[in-house]
Amino acid sequence: MQRELQRESQSRLSRERLRPDEQRRDCPVLLSQRLVLRAPHEDDIDAIAHLANNETIATMVSRMPHPYTQKDAANFVERTKEGVIGNCVYAITKADNGEFLGCCGIESLPEREDTVEIGYWMGQPYWGNGYTTEAIQVLVDMVFRTRHEIDHIDGRCRVVNGRSKRVLEKCGFQFQGPGMVQSLAVGGSVAVEWYRLDRRTWMSLKSWGGQR
Repeated sequence: MQRELQRESQSRLSRERLRPDEQRRDCPVLLSQRLVLRAPHEDDIDAIAHLANNETIATMVSRMPHPYTQKDAANFVERTKEGVIGNCVYAITKADNGEFLGCCGIESLPEREDTVEIGYWMGQPYWGNGYTTEAIQVLVDMVFRTRHEIDHIDGRCRVVNGRSKRVLEKCGFQFQGPGMVQSLAVGGSVAVEWYRLDRRTWMSLKSWGGQR
């Protein structure tokens, strides 16, 4: 047993020595007109804890607890470094002053090698400014331009979340059907709508000019 624990510890240390370069090699910093998308880091912990401790936000995403504490934020940053959460997780920040706004990322689907799922949340003070749409557009562009094996990007939002639905629609995602997911904050299953963007549709919308 001791030998197994030692091997596991050595394996974890070896993986950590590969970071951040190895972990983030396919997750470049992303730039848009107003935003910089980069890896979350320790300096974001206070802002993450402040913005994420919001019941309205927590009940609209699947894996965010409520209340949300400093410890939760620190754990989130550490897990993104370790690659436990998603394939690429980004902090959404303002390009002019580096202010933290929210998070977005992509995650592989075990049953579909040609599909990833996108997720995101934006701090409530920044709603209504188009930041989420801008962030998702640049993230989608990165996926389709650099990951040639990906043909579809999926997104899900709660049925009652009209803002998130509009973001997906503005980014070219098309409604596929209803579903259910587990919500940590709600403590049970919630009804969602499933959307999908395929590579062919993205290619026809690459300029994004008419999508905002």
